[in-house]
Amino acid sequence: MATEVVHCGPFITLNRDSVIRPDGSSGTYEHITIDNAVRVVALDDNDQVALVEDHFYLQQRRVLHLPGGGSGGQEPKEAALRELEEETGLVAGSMRPLGVIDPLPAATAATTHLFFATDLRAGTVHRDDTEIGMTVRWWKLSEAIEAVRAGRITEAGSVAALLLAASVPGR
Repeated sequence: MATEVVHCGPFITLNRDSVIRPDGSSGTYEHITIDNAVRVVALDDNDQVALVEDHFYLQQRRVLHLPGGGSGGQEPKEAALRELEEETGLVAGSMRPLGVIDPLPAATAATTHLFFATDLRAGTVHRDDTEIGMTVRWWKLSEAIEAVRAGRITEAGSVAALLLAASVPGR
């Protein structure tokens, strides 16, 4: 197998691999290399979850989702703690794993680690240039889960994490 780098940018690399298919024939497979990611269900003492909303270029609309982003080479838990504070200004006293998903398995090997954060306290917002205009919204966890079912929350990591959070015992 040989890999050709078709494009290398600051956030994404497009690769074209020469492959042997399961039937023995040769072919090519294009895929992207991106950072692993994290998403955080941050739940306060009133059973409300912190959601963020910002504009996504490809969707051409504002998207409501859980705090999170690329791991930046950090261990998933550290990246989750960092992303939560950067985007919401919240620091979690407890950060538990909910699971791991493969959000785009045909396009990338990158995974998204999902976390459940509690014991929240105020920290400092540190948004980057791509997050200008991001807002924080607090919704009851049950309302956020209903928004997933109604198709109002559609980002893959947020959908999976919110549905998993619904079954966390003793939240």
